[in-house]
Formats: sequence, structure tokens, C-alpha cells
Amino acid sequence: MVVDTQGYVLDIEITAASSQDRHAAPPLLRRVKARFPTLKKLWVDAGYEGVVAAMAYHRLDLTLEVVARPPATQGFVPLPRRWVIERTFAWLGRYRRLSKDYEYLVSSSKAMIYLAMSNLMLNRLTR
Repeated sequence: MVVDTQGYVLDIEITAASSQDRHAAPPLLRRVKARFPTLKKLWVDAGYEGVVAAMAYHRLDLTLEVVARPPATQGFVPLPRRWVIERTFAWLGRYRRLSKDYEYLVSSSKAMIYLAMSNLMLNRLTR
């Protein structure tokens, strides 16, 4: 999932639970860069270091800044910029249809996520 700095969903890629996120990242990043050509920087999890970061930099002109946990810390440590995506997951988790995996098709899951995000944005606009 790619979100903007406010936490609103830009694009999502849904895969099987057995696949790694870094394998789904290249097609997702290509789609996001095509839809948002002015995008230059993304904050990512430590799992996206290496090949994904190099591909994003050289092929898509994107800079991936890894938000990694400091090595000497123990227990819970809030990480900078990581709270944005965690808050987005919390917003989506409030929707009953997204609380469990009810959908049979991937397209239905994507549609429900976009519907929940649209509902959230509309509620904020109409306050």
C-alpha cells in the first residue's frame, strides 16, 4: 500500500500471505509513478532495502528512504513517518467489512479499501 503524507491511499497491491512485500513492490511503484509523476521520495520499511530501492532509484527516479529501527533499542519505539501508514491501517480496520477477509476476489478487496478511504475523505470534507 502506498499512502500520501496525510495517510490517504494512493494505490494498493494485494498478494497472497505467502509472498514477500518486496516482490510486489516493483509493479506497485511503477503504477504509482505513472499516476503521480511528480512523486520523488517514499518512506519505506527496512524490507525494501537493496534491489527494490535500486530499481526505484534507477528506473523510476524515486528515492526510497528506509525508516529502520535503531539497532540498540529494546521494546516499543515510535519510528518517524511509520505512524502514517499505521494510522491508515487503523482507519481501515474500523470498517467492519475490512476487519476480516470476507472477500473472495482481489478486486473486491481493493474496491472495499477504496470505498472505505472515499468514505473517510468525504466525511472529513463535509464536516
